[in-house]
Amino acid sequence: MGLLQRALETYEAMEGLVGIYEEGKEEPLAPIGHIVTKAQIEVTINSEGKFIGAKQADKDKKIIIPVTEESSGRTSSPAAHPLCEQLGYLLGDDETKFDLFINGLTKWCQSDYAHPKAKAVLAYVEQRTLHSDLTNAGISTDKEKDMVCWRVTGFGIGDKSGVWEDVSLMKAYSSYYLSQKQDEPYLCMLTGENTHITWQHLKGTFSLNGNAKIISANDSSNFTYRGRFAEPEEAASVGYLASQRAHNALKWLISTQGTIQGGRAFVCWNPQGRPVPKPTLPVFLQFEEEEDGPEYQNYRNDLRRKLAGYQDKWQPGEQVIIAAFDAATTGRLAITYYNEMHGSDFLERLVCWDETCCWKDYYHGEQSPLLYNIIAFAFGTQRGEAGKVEPDEKLIAPQMQRLLSCRIDRAAFPLDIMRALVTKAGNLQVYSKANRNKLLCTACAAIRKYYFDHKKGEIKLSLEPERKDRSYQWGRMLAVMEKIEDTAHWNKKRRNGSDDSKERLTNAIRMQSAFIQRPGVTSMQIMDRLHSAYYSDLRSNQRVFFDRLIGEIMEQIHLSLESLEEYGKPLTESYLPGYYLQKSALYTKKEIEETEENPDEV
Repeated sequence: MGLLQRALETYEAMEGLVGIYEEGKEEPLAPIGHIVTKAQIEVTINSEGKFIGAKQADKDKKIIIPVTEESSGRTSSPAAHPLCEQLGYLLGDDETKFDLFINGLTKWCQSDYAHPKAKAVLAYVEQRTLHSDLTNAGISTDKEKDMVCWRVTGFGIGDKSGVWEDVSLMKAYSSYYLSQKQDEPYLCMLTGENTHITWQHLKGTFSLNGNAKIISANDSSNFTYRGRFAEPEEAASVGYLASQRAHNALKWLISTQGTIQGGRAFVCWNPQGRPVPKPTLPVFLQFEEEEDGPEYQNYRNDLRRKLAGYQDKWQPGEQVIIAAFDAATTGRLAITYYNEMHGSDFLERLVCWDETCCWKDYYHGEQSPLLYNIIAFAFGTQRGEAGKVEPDEKLIAPQMQRLLSCRIDRAAFPLDIMRALVTKAGNLQVYSKANRNKLLCTACAAIRKYYFDHKKGEIKLSLEPERKDRSYQWGRMLAVMEKIEDTAHWNKKRRNGSDDSKERLTNAIRMQSAFIQRPGVTSMQIMDRLHSAYYSDLRSNQRVFFDRLIGEIMEQIHLSLESLEEYGKPLTESYLPGYYLQKSALYTKKEIEETEENPDEV
């Protein structure tokens, strides 16, 4: 019950937002006895119940409508909503449905909690002219499940005519419906109070699974409650008020603060309404827009500063709730992940992940990759020559939850995901230039995180020329060989006056897969091609620079060997950080300004 108790706490803290349409929010927080849905037809009448006009409703607009327990969970059996309803209940073609609607609305309008707008709707529907009025207005009545909502004019200047935006009407119906509860009180397991119990809990908590419920049971025959209980209330008894508040709060939280990934909803919130960063996104992306990411020396300081910005808005001891929802069947909504912790601990874990699972991007500075990008590049395929990298939809949700657990619960980074990224990054030639860079950054960040979690070591975000790691040094060699060919090609293009901007793959990238398996032999083959076809296009100072750098790298490779047999063995994942950082260094002036008059040309 922890989740529903926290949702109930949230509803009570957000009571002032009930029935209010906030700008920028997808849907409002519904009152007791109401749900949030969409309407297809908007009918306008006056205070006396006379037809004024009709139009197609805004298809993206969500509205609040009053419901009963039965109508909120209806399936095939008819059960009428009290005010806004489907055409099948309003046209009069189906007498059973029409009578259900009229009788329910009449009962409300004859009570002490009647509302003049509800009376106007009743007066209009009883005339049975809706079908002809809609037809004359050019509105189709063929779809009996089209929802009709009402505007009632004539109740004063400045009045909100839509019944879905009139808070006084919502309060009137809530009071009326609660007054109808006559059943014997029973223990509510959420509040600990004796109150009116409900057996029809709200569906549609998660919009992608509109009929799925968190609490439901239908095994009242045969294997009655799986042999554990004689009566349903022995298993779970939840009060109507508590159920309404908790479920409406969850629906509101998922729609306004949740993230949908692979058909699964991930939501994180503070019950008191404090701002909470989304755990599926890097902390740095959830602050003010910046043109460039932070430099390495400032990255951790900036993260800590942003963490403090959140903590300043919280009270000591306040908690954060993290949950994930998915539906294995159309009727059951599963809670696939749940955790609650102190807000300060939550923020510390987010920042710890961002500090250890990050990399230096060429264009945006240091940053932690999106969890989605980790999944996409590990398990996805590039669509088209320069298209988006997309994974199978069925893989996204479970993999996202694994990474979320790593970030929130401080679980070790999954070995299979790291290896999948390394495998994809070992065949860069199949990716576009933009995707190639994203893949490399994502893979290097994952490798860095893996080393931190499993080997208690660190791969720095700046080049380590003397790092005693054979694979790291071979990765540097691959970057240098790639740069030699690029520089020679650029020199030749400049000399010939060509403006050809077509992307070309170097021999180093074409032979990358072979290089990973046999670095010694493959590097000799690549160098032979460079000397025969490209060295002649290098300027003398460029040849000196590259030859000196290759010699330094070869020296480090030999110093890293424990035996000569290791020289040509397949490379480990650490070659990728070496490759990326060396490539990045070769595009900076500081590395080459002593050997060139115009360093930008190397």
